[in-house]
Amino acid sequence: MNEIAIEVNDLSKTYPKSKVKALDGVSFQVKTGKVLGLLGPNGAGKTTIVRILTTIIKQDSGSAKIFGLDLASRTHAIKQLIGLAGQYAAVDENLTGFENLTMISRLNHMNKVAAKSKALELLEKFDLIAAKDRTLKTYSGGMRRRLDLAASLVNNPAILFLDEPTTGLDPQSRLMLWDSIQNLVKSGTTVLLTTQYLEEADRLADTIIVIDHGRLIANGTPTDLKKRFGSSVISITLRNAEATDSATRLLSANFPNKLLSEDNTLKVISQDGPKLTLDVLRIIDANNIEIVGLNVSEPSLDDVFLTLTGQTIQEN
Repeated sequence: MNEIAIEVNDLSKTYPKSKVKALDGVSFQVKTGKVLGLLGPNGAGKTTIVRILTTIIKQDSGSAKIFGLDLASRTHAIKQLIGLAGQYAAVDENLTGFENLTMISRLNHMNKVAAKSKALELLEKFDLIAAKDRTLKTYSGGMRRRLDLAASLVNNPAILFLDEPTTGLDPQSRLMLWDSIQNLVKSGTTVLLTTQYLEEADRLADTIIVIDHGRLIANGTPTDLKKRFGSSVISITLRNAEATDSATRLLSANFPNKLLSEDNTLKVISQDGPKLTLDVLRIIDANNIEIVGLNVSEPSLDDVFLTLTGQTIQEN
């Protein structure tokens, strides 16, 4: 199997009716057995990428390959290699969990015996066996999302596309789904994940790309992006106003344009948290200034997203 699972080159797409350019020359790669996290504001082009790569719509220009197979000419072969779990559960709420998975297995050209066996296997895998004979009307949101994920695995896909799979789930259900995704990756599945939860991307993704207005604006590992675009913040709380004034004079001289002040708390901002902490403490200690509190805040993907797009993920 190819080392590169997904290869996208200069992909562009404009929707004629709205005249919106959803993608504008996007290029990236995903290695086999890895997770790519696709981040961006609403309308940035994330779902368009997923829809193109899963053969639902066609790009206007550019090319894409799945395990070396050209998306334009090898569509049928590619469909056999991929699975998709979209933002909304693609299952029938009037059927039971077992009936849903059996039906989808039959649609994937399995015989009756194989379809039933596959349905039971997936229900067991996603901890839904006890609810197999209940209609989906009685399932919780988390159970529905797990069933939807199970349905996307009926054909044992080598690549799984997850378009905001945990949207609307409670924290416990989200954690259960994360565990399921991580187990799939351990078994060798390649995953492309779009998400609005930065914690989700940080936990699951080996590599992250950030899309805004149809363009790729950043690409790297979560750690790399946080180092490049995030900032560490050292918060120091002083004993009183006199100590705060002394510390402010010293730190302002050593860290110009990096110091913020709020009451008796000073904040020093830098991209190198460990070194910054040592430097600040040396200066404070050398001048016998008493501190009563110290907190080191490392950069997060929220910082990265804000720096790159000018908004927080919650504003989308």
